[in-house]
Amino acid sequence: MHELDDIPSPQGELTLKLVTRRQDTNLYGDIPGGWLIAQMDQAAELAAGRLASGRTATVATEGMDFLCPVRLGAVVNIFTQVSEVGRSSIKVDVEVWIRPPHERSPEERYKVTEARFVMVALDDNGRIRPVPEA
Repeated sequence: MHELDDIPSPQGELTLKLVTRRQDTNLYGDIPGGWLIAQMDQAAELAAGRLASGRTATVATEGMDFLCPVRLGAVVNIFTQVSEVGRSSIKVDVEVWIRPPHERSPEERYKVTEARFVMVALDDNGRIRPVPEA
């Protein structure tokens, strides 16, 4: 067994990469959870939209805990992985990892949160439609 086997790493595909900015912070210089959830939702929509070949909408999120704060200047990496596809729904697992500002080691990263987003495919009129078969 290699010692790197015990180091946690992101699951899925890098879907969004952002740098936190001053306008994203709260009064204490931290990034609010709501901002992170909005970015996660956008990443889930991108992943589901590729599979659905079009518009999708979030109908639910499942299981989210915040493990550490996110500060101004942190690089936020959002990873997605489709976990299940139904007739019209797509479940997307989303993980947020950060590299703190001014971190010297590129290996230094921290998991902030994860959640499962349940998306549905929509037609041009905003009605639920089937997900195309692969």
